[in-house]
Amino acid sequence: MKLFARNLVLAASLLTATAAFAQSSWKIDAAHSQAEFTIRHMGISNVHGRFSNINGTVVLDEKDLSKSSVNATVDTTTVDTGVAQRDGHLKSPDFFDVAKFPTMTFVSKSVERDGDDYKVNGDLTLHGVTKPVVLHLDAPEKEITGMDGKPHRGFSATTTIHRQDFGLVWNGTLKSGDSVLGDDVKISLDIEAAKQ
Repeated sequence: MKLFARNLVLAASLLTATAAFAQSSWKIDAAHSQAEFTIRHMGISNVHGRFSNINGTVVLDEKDLSKSSVNATVDTTTVDTGVAQRDGHLKSPDFFDVAKFPTMTFVSKSVERDGDDYKVNGDLTLHGVTKPVVLHLDAPEKEITGMDGKPHRGFSATTTIHRQDFGLVWNGTLKSGDSVLGDDVKISLDIEAAKQ
């Protein structure tokens, strides 16, 4: 009986160790990560922009990616469309109001397989409003050793949000009656993370 109990404890310890080994923590590399967005302008063209300061952590389960998670923060003050006047307007209370809301955050709730890729369900907090968002995640890139000697991996994801859902309601009206800006905002994420 004692031998059985000892073996049971050993087996439980091995299972716990295996589970812990399967999960790894990765710190987002802000210098090599970005969030890009695209929005329609006057219904005839697209305006592109980006945020360049992303921080956070990815917990990766090597055996079952559905058990993985992500927690990320984006610095909204880094918004850049390549036009200083437009960037200033985007930082104003008409849009991101960066003085009041200097960050946006994404916290995952679940991850599920979607063919060869994955869907990351989570909460996006932007402009003081939290809404559920689904990120469509490509299969993670292979692990590679970086110049710092640490393992690195890449992650790419896309989603579309409705800006008015987050209180970003500013718009103008053309003589035709059409809106200056569209409501849908396409977002693409390119993340590089280092193993901790």
